[in-house]
Amino acid sequence: MASTRPTLIARRLRRGAAALGMLALVAVATSGCSVDEALRMGMPQPATKEAPTIQNLWIGAWISAWAVGALVWGLIIAAVILYRRRSHDEALPKQTTYNVPIEFLYTVAPLIMIMVLASFVWRDQSELTALSSKTTHTIGVVGFRWSWAFNYVQEGVHEVGTPNQKPTLWLPVNERTRFQLTSPDVDHSFWVPAFLFKMDVIPGRLNQFELTPDKLGTYPGRCAELCGVDHANMLFDVKVVTRPQYDAHIAQLRAQGATGLFATGRASTKEGVTA
Repeated sequence: MASTRPTLIARRLRRGAAALGMLALVAVATSGCSVDEALRMGMPQPATKEAPTIQNLWIGAWISAWAVGALVWGLIIAAVILYRRRSHDEALPKQTTYNVPIEFLYTVAPLIMIMVLASFVWRDQSELTALSSKTTHTIGVVGFRWSWAFNYVQEGVHEVGTPNQKPTLWLPVNERTRFQLTSPDVDHSFWVPAFLFKMDVIPGRLNQFELTPDKLGTYPGRCAELCGVDHANMLFDVKVVTRPQYDAHIAQLRAQGATGLFATGRASTKEGVTA
């Protein structure tokens, strides 16, 4: 009888692992995601040169989480099977009430995991938020209740949206752009999902970042901060085009009289942003 018990336990463990694997496959199949989306862990197709850095951090965090989860689940299932009470007549397993090595392990192990994850986040965040002198042009993004305005700083023109008419931000492909975010009223958040990046827009504060769009196309954007009654209408599009198309659009704005820069709500004119 004793010799067959390990075989029975191993068989049950294999069945449990197979059931978990089948459950994971069913979850992926019924999620509505394509294989490509599943491999990106739900992230959209990146549309900037910097986006793969964010994507790799996201996927790496998920892989680490699944690995830790699988280890924990495995230990729980093994403990349930190996140390269960097999009959009412059998005495309860020995209860562990105080164990210094175990308590040290479950205190130090999570701390190490958090420190490793934090180091990767700090490394990538420092790279993504660094400002350089290699930008081709600057876009002043003004988030206001309840739409967006885009200042093409070097060109001296702008375009403004309304809750009923979302604006479109035009960007030349493969050119590094600095975004300067300001708001004259409440907190907003500038988010383009395909760029895998967002940053808050805070009154009285200048937030900046740089990205290089590398895929032609039109990408939806929105406010990612609950900012008030018409927050849901703070939508915009980003149109990544060739340089000749971009220049033609700037000329069209100038011909329409959209010259000058839209008010940002800032009191100073530093960093090329008007008050």
